[in-house]
Amino acid sequence: MTPEEVTALFTRSEGDYLFARWGRPIAPVVFGVDDATLAIFKGACEAVVGLAGHEMAETDADLGSNLIVFFFEDWTELVRVPHLDRLVPDLVRRVARLQAAGANQYRFFRFDEQGAIKAAFVFIRMDSDLSQMPAESIALNQIAQTILLWSDTAFAERSPLARAPDGMLVLRPEIAAVIQAGYDPAMPTVAHDSSHALRLAARVGHTLGQIQILGQEP
Repeated sequence: MTPEEVTALFTRSEGDYLFARWGRPIAPVVFGVDDATLAIFKGACEAVVGLAGHEMAETDADLGSNLIVFFFEDWTELVRVPHLDRLVPDLVRRVARLQAAGANQYRFFRFDEQGAIKAAFVFIRMDSDLSQMPAESIALNQIAQTILLWSDTAFAERSPLARAPDGMLVLRPEIAAVIQAGYDPAMPTVAHDSSHALRLAARVGHTLGQIQILGQEP
């Protein structure tokens, strides 16, 4: 990837560059799915976290779970979740905006004092489009978009996933390389200057030759 392409992945629609990765082990929990789908999500999380060289945990000291995924059919269901408004500010306003936009997914992040990710809330409304997608694809897509604080426009035109020649749904190799490079111990946990993208891009080419493709059977 070129430095410009990497820069675009972390440049928000307002024009600000912002990179952040998790600053603590990830402890996931998923609501609204059966045991089989839960296992798929946890497997995707383990795979992406392993690719990054990061850690998972059974519990988080502050929240119990810090990667919380909700599946539901209507946005208004979130308003009835006990205490969720304490974790996601302006929940009613956000729900109204997402409902008006016809959105089928939303991710909300919380950060520690240094700006590293300390929690993420993933909301997935199972509309007709998502209902036709395999759980493996939804899981890998959501975990890939949660492992780093990507730009709000990073995947607006192209998914982080691709279909391999054997039919498997996989992370695009360049996206996997960016994830792995972003968690390089020599790289900062948080960056606000686009010069960070130059350092990141320098690692991506080398990383592309070493990564193991992550994917799920279709």
